[in-house]
Amino acid sequence: MRKTRSDCTVGTFEKKHGLPAGTIRNKDGRDTRSDKKIGTIRKEAQKGK
Repeated sequence: MRKTRSDCTVGTFEKKHGLPAGTIRNKDGRDTRSDKKIGTIRKEAQKGK
């Protein structure tokens, strides 16, 4: 399976993979905004390490 493009939004990713809305969550447990990009989430994960 290929890596998801970084300019894909969370909402599009959830629809594409058949996930219910709100599946992807922030570190504090709240659901991530649907217009947030996957690349931003990856940057935040790298910064948190």
